[in-house]
Amino acid sequence: MSEFWLISAPGDKENLQALERMNTVTSKSNLSYNTKFSIPDFKVGTLDSLVGLSDELGKLDTFAESLIKRMAQSVVEVMEDAKGKVQENLLANGVDLTSFVTHFEWDMAKYPVKQPLVGVADTLTKLSQIEMDLKSRTAAYDTLRLSLENLEKKSTGNLFTRTLSDIVNKEDFVLDSEYLITLLVIVPKQSYTQWQKTYESLSDMVVPRSTKLIAEDSEGGLFTVTLFRKVMDDFKTKAKENKFTVREFYYDEKEIKREREEMTRLLSDKKQQYQTSCVALKKGSSTFPDHKVKVTPLGNPDRPAAGQPDRERESEGEGEGPLLRWLKVNFSEAFIAWIHIKALRVFVESVLRYGLPVNFQAVLLQPHKKSSTKRLREVLNSVFRHLDEVAAASILDASVEIPGLQLNNQDYFPYVYFHIDLSLLD
Repeated sequence: MSEFWLISAPGDKENLQALERMNTVTSKSNLSYNTKFSIPDFKVGTLDSLVGLSDELGKLDTFAESLIKRMAQSVVEVMEDAKGKVQENLLANGVDLTSFVTHFEWDMAKYPVKQPLVGVADTLTKLSQIEMDLKSRTAAYDTLRLSLENLEKKSTGNLFTRTLSDIVNKEDFVLDSEYLITLLVIVPKQSYTQWQKTYESLSDMVVPRSTKLIAEDSEGGLFTVTLFRKVMDDFKTKAKENKFTVREFYYDEKEIKREREEMTRLLSDKKQQYQTSCVALKKGSSTFPDHKVKVTPLGNPDRPAAGQPDRERESEGEGEGPLLRWLKVNFSEAFIAWIHIKALRVFVESVLRYGLPVNFQAVLLQPHKKSSTKRLREVLNSVFRHLDEVAAASILDASVEIPGLQLNNQDYFPYVYFHIDLSLLD
């Protein structure tokens, strides 16, 4: 499962023994895989400041989770031609998300523990800069994608609606004539013979043998016909009476060239600037230039992102457009920050719950399967019932209220508990 429970209990002898009992029961019953979750000691400050910080961290936790889910979804959208490879591009510090969480270590260089807790939390709030960058980058991508989709729609409709710029040629028309004009007429397939027999007589002054089939779809064909300009309106009326449709079209070589170049440019931009590794390129290609990745820094701005050297950061992801590379690098940054926020929340809540001096043990539980979570919760509530008898009773009896607690009983347990869900694409 991609679900984790991050809990803590006091670090005295009695509760360490309770943790051992929990490990024994969950192991024998195959309920979960448990590992210690190391959290450093921080400068606590006053309890009043911790209460305020607890609220702020709760909001930041929700924001960070929302941000990484949006970034993960953006990776899916950008990797439209390689969606099966999305998960291998959602990494944290170069490893899969589960491995990062289960082997978590506090990043002392990026988030120094010697500074006050408020300072550590303030560093983590810089996730908002990643969100701003994400919005601007995805907006640019969406604009490009929509423009391309609109052009593609024009070239995929039927002969009545689709663009004709990729069908017609200059040679199909009489151009720059004061008297003559070439029209395009859509003829149903079953009426091809009728058209050939009657088009010259639909009006006066139609140029004989001037019709030519230049394109067709499943419903009909597109024919040219040349006639004198002064009978054009009369010809259109007679054509309509015979169920032939004159397609309004004026051959403008510059406009057609512009439309074709626009489609080519948009396709090229999407592949060069945004597309995925399905565009296999070599570094330094003159056609698809290599781009450097901008990392939105969190913590110490002079330190390479997520612990990797600058050169390694710049060279990874060769053959990928800068949007995908930016998403990968900054998804890693945001995810790492999110797990640090979880760790900080455990510390703050443990101090508020268990008091000073700081003495608690955090444990990461990974339930083996969804069906075992109810039993796992029962084991935890039984093992740690002594920490808060009222809370333990309220879990068994929803009618029991916890004095002074403005939470649903289902949100509160005798032990500190936080949920980590790595199902970012569900």
